[in-house]
Amino acid sequence: MSPTLDQVFAALADPTRRSILTMLLEDDMAVTDVAEPFEMSLAAISKHLTVLTAAGLISQEKRGRVKWCKLEPDALKAASVWMQGFGQFEPVNLDAFERFLALELPDTAPPGALDGD
Repeated sequence: MSPTLDQVFAALADPTRRSILTMLLEDDMAVTDVAEPFEMSLAAISKHLTVLTAAGLISQEKRGRVKWCKLEPDALKAASVWMQGFGQFEPVNLDAFERFLALELPDTAPPGALDGD
């Protein structure tokens, strides 16, 4: 079953989950690396990752003994199409979205995110 628009927006509503998505814009990451910058337990991060996975925003796969997370940017397409229906929004540009998040959440921005690379 594909994720609903409600699941996508609910997942995006949390600042920790938005920070995780920003981190994953750079590259796939191990769960332990995702958890590192946050002051919360690995179990709490795992719950956030479960929500992001259920919304289709990320995928997780086990490689050996390590679980990896990967951004699934196409999951934002339905939300973008819905917002375009109001005629006030442009399609989601993930590079611009990353820059926006880096400016809004500078403490959690990945290195180089503010450089416009």
